[in-house]
Amino acid sequence: MERLINIRNLFRPIQPTVPQIAGVVSYTEIFPDDKLLNCIYCYWELKTNKRLEEQFNYKVVADGCIDIFFDLNNPKESLVMGFCKKYTTFELADNFHYIGIRFLPTMFPNLFNIDASELSNRVENLNNVIPSVANYIESNFSNGLTFSQITSHLNQYFTNHLKVENTELDNRLYQAIDIIFKNRGVLNVEKDLDVGLSDRQLRRLFNFYIGDTQKTFSQVVRFQNILSAKPSTQSLKFNKLFFDNGYFDQSHFIKNFKNFYGLTPNQAFKK
Repeated sequence: MERLINIRNLFRPIQPTVPQIAGVVSYTEIFPDDKLLNCIYCYWELKTNKRLEEQFNYKVVADGCIDIFFDLNNPKESLVMGFCKKYTTFELADNFHYIGIRFLPTMFPNLFNIDASELSNRVENLNNVIPSVANYIESNFSNGLTFSQITSHLNQYFTNHLKVENTELDNRLYQAIDIIFKNRGVLNVEKDLDVGLSDRQLRRLFNFYIGDTQKTFSQVVRFQNILSAKPSTQSLKFNKLFFDNGYFDQSHFIKNFKNFYGLTPNQAFKK
């Protein structure tokens, strides 16, 4: 299990802070039980504290993960969002209470034997992917439960799932992922990922367990590390951050960042 521990130690998938509209919309993350830290990055809650005057646009940036989520107002319709290589905007209603489970990279396919590439860049009804989990959510959750109670139920459910699920992990895949994380996504994937597999074999593993190629995953990791660094506008302008992160020039950096985030770096990091 050493490789799985390294994933959590080396990677923190970040989503932008949700604008706190006078306390009306709130977003919270909670880590799972210790037994699940190798598999689940966090549980999250996005909710309105009172009805909005208009619909709410919620933007999700590329983070390399796969999420299950559902609205407590209608738990019958749970969803799964695959690996995405660009930002996604959700047009939500004026009243919602979403609960999500964010799986660390590779763990959703490992736990459920689902080809991650079949979910990439889209949102799918969970009942079409893992009916048993969709049925559990529909049968056990409603608006009367607190976030703490919900996460307690989810901890128990996924812990029990781990007890019966025997995952076979290819250590060479995790060697490659470690190299990507330790280089912050700044590397030559054709030369630097020498783990005893051909480029084609490694691409097949990344497509199944991540949802895209090693090159695309590296780009997302690089983007996420820039988010973690929280560079100031001054450093973006004068310290040539784009060169430090492997970009050819500033325009390439801005275009790539905007694809993953939906905003330019200056807009995203403005104080």
